[in-house]
Amino acid sequence: MLYHDFRRVLDALDELNPAQIARTKVRDLRRKSEAISEIEARTSREHKCPFCGDERRQKWGRTRTRVQRYRCRGCQKTYPGRTGSTIGRIHRPDLFMVALRDMLGSSAPQSVRKLARQLDLNKYTIWRWRMLVFSIIGNSSLSATFSGIIEADETYQRESRKGSHEWVRHFADPQNTPKPPRPRWEDFTTQGLKMMRGLSRWQLPILTVADRGGSRLFRRLPNRKSATVERAMKPLVPGDAVLCSDGGNG
Repeated sequence: MLYHDFRRVLDALDELNPAQIARTKVRDLRRKSEAISEIEARTSREHKCPFCGDERRQKWGRTRTRVQRYRCRGCQKTYPGRTGSTIGRIHRPDLFMVALRDMLGSSAPQSVRKLARQLDLNKYTIWRWRMLVFSIIGNSSLSATFSGIIEADETYQRESRKGSHEWVRHFADPQNTPKPPRPRWEDFTTQGLKMMRGLSRWQLPILTVADRGGSRLFRRLPNRKSATVERAMKPLVPGDAVLCSDGGNG
Protein backbone atom coordinates (compact mmCIF):
# COMPACT_ATOMS: atom_id res chain seq x y z
CA MET A 1 0.00 0.00 0.00
CA LEU A 2 1.51 3.33 -1.06
CA TYR A 3 1.36 6.64 0.77
CA HIS A 4 -1.45 7.90 -1.47
CA ASP A 5 -3.42 4.76 -0.62
CA PHE A 6 -3.00 5.64 3.05
CA ARG A 7 -4.50 9.07 2.36
CA ARG A 8 -7.51 7.60 0.55
CA VAL A 9 -8.14 5.17 3.42
CA LEU A 10 -7.95 7.96 5.97
CA ASP A 11 -10.28 10.20 3.97
CA ALA A 12 -12.80 7.37 3.80
CA LEU A 13 -12.50 6.66 7.51
CA ASP A 14 -13.19 10.32 8.32
CA GLU A 15 -16.79 9.76 7.14
CA LEU A 16 -17.43 7.00 9.71
CA ASN A 17 -19.35 7.61 12.92
CA PRO A 18 -17.53 7.64 16.30
CA ALA A 19 -18.52 4.07 17.10
CA GLN A 20 -17.05 2.80 13.84
CA ILE A 21 -13.91 4.86 14.31
CA ALA A 22 -13.43 3.39 17.76
CA ARG A 23 -13.48 -0.12 16.30
CA THR A 24 -10.71 0.69 13.81
CA LYS A 25 -7.13 1.74 14.24
CA VAL A 26 -7.55 5.15 12.73
CA ARG A 27 -5.03 6.76 14.99
CA ASP A 28 -2.39 4.17 14.22
CA LEU A 29 -2.93 4.58 10.48
CA ARG A 30 -2.80 8.36 10.73
CA ARG A 31 0.40 8.28 12.79
CA LYS A 32 2.08 5.93 10.35
CA SER A 33 0.91 7.99 7.39
CA GLU A 34 2.29 11.19 8.89
CA ALA A 35 5.60 9.51 9.73
CA ILE A 36 5.92 8.19 6.17
CA SER A 37 5.16 11.61 4.71
CA GLU A 38 7.82 13.23 6.91
CA ILE A 39 10.43 10.66 5.90
CA GLU A 40 9.63 10.89 2.20
CA ALA A 41 9.64 14.71 2.37
CA ARG A 42 13.18 14.56 3.75
CA THR A 43 14.21 12.12 1.02
CA SER A 44 12.84 14.41 -1.68
CA ARG A 45 14.96 17.28 -0.33
CA GLU A 46 18.14 15.25 0.17
CA HIS A 47 19.20 13.45 -3.01
CA LYS A 48 22.72 12.53 -1.95
CA CYS A 49 23.56 8.95 -1.10
CA PRO A 50 24.34 8.63 2.64
CA PHE A 51 27.21 6.26 1.82
CA CYS A 52 29.10 7.86 -1.09
CA GLY A 53 27.37 11.22 -1.67
CA ASP A 54 26.34 10.45 -5.25
CA GLU A 55 23.11 12.18 -6.30
CA ARG A 56 22.20 9.58 -8.94
CA ARG A 57 19.57 7.23 -7.59
CA GLN A 58 16.62 5.10 -8.62
CA LYS A 59 13.58 3.84 -6.78
CA TRP A 60 14.11 0.35 -5.37
CA GLY A 61 10.85 -0.84 -3.82
CA ARG A 62 9.69 -0.11 -0.30
CA THR A 63 10.72 -1.15 3.18
CA ARG A 64 8.73 -3.27 5.61
CA THR A 65 7.16 -0.08 7.00
CA ARG A 66 6.19 1.06 3.47
CA VAL A 67 8.87 3.76 3.17
CA GLN A 68 10.35 4.38 -0.28
CA ARG A 69 13.75 2.74 -0.77
CA TYR A 70 16.37 3.98 -3.23
CA ARG A 71 19.39 2.43 -4.94
CA CYS A 72 22.51 4.51 -5.50
CA ARG A 73 23.85 4.29 -9.05
CA GLY A 74 27.35 5.02 -7.78
CA CYS A 75 28.02 2.55 -4.96
CA GLN A 76 25.01 0.31 -5.77
CA LYS A 77 23.82 0.37 -2.15
CA THR A 78 20.17 0.70 -1.22
CA TYR A 79 18.81 3.03 1.45
CA PRO A 80 15.51 4.52 2.68
CA GLY A 81 14.98 8.13 3.65
CA ARG A 82 16.00 7.66 7.28
CA THR A 83 19.43 6.18 6.55
CA GLY A 84 22.15 8.50 7.79
CA SER A 85 19.78 10.57 9.93
CA THR A 86 19.69 10.81 13.71
CA ILE A 87 16.52 8.71 13.89
CA GLY A 88 17.72 6.18 11.35
CA ARG A 89 17.63 3.24 13.78
CA ILE A 90 14.25 3.97 15.39
CA HIS A 91 11.86 1.14 14.53
CA ARG A 92 8.66 3.08 15.29
CA PRO A 93 8.99 6.55 13.74
CA ASP A 94 5.24 7.04 14.04
CA LEU A 95 5.38 6.73 17.84
CA PHE A 96 8.55 8.80 17.93
CA MET A 97 6.64 11.62 16.24
CA VAL A 98 3.96 11.39 18.93
CA ALA A 99 6.59 11.53 21.68
CA LEU A 100 8.26 14.48 19.95
CA ARG A 101 5.02 16.45 19.75
CA ASP A 102 4.29 15.71 23.40
CA MET A 103 7.75 16.90 24.36
CA LEU A 104 8.06 20.06 22.27
CA GLY A 105 4.54 20.90 21.15
CA SER A 106 2.78 20.64 24.50
CA SER A 107 2.78 23.21 27.28
CA ALA A 108 2.73 20.40 29.86
CA PRO A 109 4.58 17.31 28.58
CA GLN A 110 3.64 14.00 30.14
CA SER A 111 5.99 12.06 32.36
CA VAL A 112 8.08 9.27 30.85
CA ARG A 113 6.02 6.55 32.55
CA LYS A 114 2.66 8.04 31.60
CA LEU A 115 3.63 8.49 27.96
CA ALA A 116 5.08 4.97 27.87
CA ARG A 117 1.76 3.55 29.10
CA GLN A 118 -0.14 5.62 26.53
CA LEU A 119 2.00 4.39 23.63
CA ASP A 120 2.39 0.86 25.04
CA LEU A 121 6.18 1.17 25.09
CA ASN A 122 8.89 0.58 27.65
CA LYS A 123 9.68 3.63 29.76
CA TYR A 124 13.36 3.32 28.87
CA THR A 125 12.47 3.64 25.18
CA ILE A 126 10.74 6.97 25.84
CA TRP A 127 13.71 8.05 27.94
CA ARG A 128 16.18 7.25 25.15
CA TRP A 129 14.04 9.13 22.64
CA ARG A 130 13.99 12.21 24.85
CA MET A 131 17.76 12.07 25.33
CA LEU A 132 18.08 11.83 21.54
CA VAL A 133 15.95 14.96 21.12
CA PHE A 134 18.07 16.78 23.71
CA SER A 135 21.24 15.83 21.82
CA ILE A 136 19.76 17.14 18.55
CA ILE A 137 18.76 20.41 20.21
CA GLY A 138 22.19 20.72 21.79
CA ASN A 139 24.02 20.17 18.52
CA SER A 140 21.84 22.65 16.68
CA SER A 141 22.27 25.30 19.39
CA LEU A 142 26.06 25.12 19.04
CA SER A 143 25.81 26.18 15.41
CA ALA A 144 23.33 29.01 16.00
CA THR A 145 24.04 32.32 14.27
CA PHE A 146 23.14 35.68 15.79
CA SER A 147 22.61 39.12 14.31
CA GLY A 148 21.02 42.46 15.10
CA ILE A 149 20.28 43.05 18.77
CA ILE A 150 21.78 40.26 20.85
CA GLU A 151 21.00 39.68 24.52
CA ALA A 152 23.43 37.69 26.65
CA ASP A 153 23.58 36.77 30.30
CA GLU A 154 24.83 34.03 32.55
CA THR A 155 22.79 31.85 34.85
CA TYR A 156 23.74 29.17 37.35
CA GLN A 157 22.48 25.65 37.86
CA ARG A 158 23.34 23.47 40.82
CA GLU A 159 25.47 20.54 39.68
CA SER A 160 23.62 17.23 39.69
CA ARG A 161 25.57 14.28 41.06
CA LYS A 162 22.78 11.82 40.34
CA GLY A 163 24.14 8.54 39.05
CA SER A 164 27.70 9.13 40.26
CA HIS A 165 27.47 6.42 42.99
CA GLU A 166 30.16 8.22 44.96
CA TRP A 167 28.29 7.83 48.25
CA VAL A 168 27.46 4.20 47.44
CA ARG A 169 31.13 3.41 46.93
CA HIS A 170 32.04 5.26 50.12
CA PHE A 171 29.55 3.32 52.25
CA ALA A 172 30.62 0.03 50.64
CA ASP A 173 34.33 0.61 51.32
CA PRO A 174 34.89 3.61 53.62
CA GLN A 175 38.52 2.63 54.25
CA ASN A 176 39.61 2.95 50.62
CA THR A 177 37.00 5.38 49.28
CA PRO A 178 37.09 8.87 50.82
CA LYS A 179 33.93 10.68 51.81
CA PRO A 180 32.59 12.84 48.98
CA PRO A 181 33.08 16.57 49.54
CA ARG A 182 29.44 17.51 48.97
CA PRO A 183 26.60 16.31 51.24
CA ARG A 184 23.68 14.38 49.84
CA TRP A 185 20.35 16.05 49.29
CA GLU A 186 18.76 14.09 52.12
CA ASP A 187 21.45 15.28 54.55
CA PHE A 188 20.06 18.81 54.39
CA THR A 189 16.77 17.58 55.89
CA THR A 190 17.76 14.58 58.03
CA GLN A 191 20.83 16.19 59.58
CA GLY A 192 19.58 19.76 59.67
CA LEU A 193 22.29 21.10 57.37
CA LYS A 194 21.81 24.57 55.94
CA MET A 195 22.28 25.16 52.27
CA MET A 196 24.86 27.84 51.57
CA ARG A 197 23.47 30.96 49.95
CA GLY A 198 25.08 32.55 46.92
CA LEU A 199 27.44 31.04 44.41
CA SER A 200 29.82 28.18 45.10
CA ARG A 201 31.82 25.65 43.13
CA TRP A 202 28.71 23.48 42.96
CA GLN A 203 26.88 26.15 40.95
CA LEU A 204 27.68 25.63 37.27
CA PRO A 205 27.73 28.77 35.06
CA ILE A 206 25.61 28.60 31.90
CA LEU A 207 25.84 31.17 29.13
CA THR A 208 22.52 32.16 27.55
CA VAL A 209 22.42 34.09 24.26
CA ALA A 210 19.40 35.17 22.20
CA ASP A 211 18.57 37.61 19.45
CA ARG A 212 15.36 39.14 18.08
CA GLY A 213 15.35 36.68 15.19
CA GLY A 214 14.69 33.70 17.46
CA SER A 215 18.18 32.16 17.67
CA ARG A 216 18.96 30.69 21.07
CA LEU A 217 22.05 29.20 22.68
CA PHE A 218 22.68 27.63 26.08
CA ARG A 219 26.25 26.57 26.81
CA ARG A 220 27.95 25.49 29.99
CA LEU A 221 31.10 27.43 30.85
CA PRO A 222 34.11 25.94 32.66
CA ASN A 223 34.14 28.86 35.13
CA ARG A 224 32.55 32.26 35.69
CA LYS A 225 35.61 34.43 35.02
CA SER A 226 35.13 37.45 32.79
CA ALA A 227 37.82 36.26 30.38
CA THR A 228 36.04 32.93 29.93
CA VAL A 229 32.73 34.64 29.15
CA GLU A 230 34.44 36.97 26.66
CA ARG A 231 36.12 34.08 24.84
CA ALA A 232 32.79 32.26 24.58
CA MET A 233 30.96 35.36 23.31
CA LYS A 234 33.55 36.58 20.80
CA PRO A 235 32.76 34.09 17.97
CA LEU A 236 29.01 34.49 18.49
CA VAL A 237 28.65 38.26 18.18
CA PRO A 238 29.33 39.78 14.72
CA GLY A 239 30.93 43.19 14.43
CA ASP A 240 27.75 45.00 13.33
CA ALA A 241 25.57 43.55 16.12
CA VAL A 242 24.43 45.31 19.29
CA LEU A 243 25.16 43.35 22.45
CA CYS A 244 22.91 43.88 25.47
CA SER A 245 24.22 42.46 28.71
CA ASP A 246 24.25 43.38 32.38
CA GLY A 247 28.03 43.37 32.52
CA GLY A 248 29.22 43.75 28.92
CA ASN A 249 29.76 46.71 26.66
CA GLY A 250 27.62 46.77 23.49
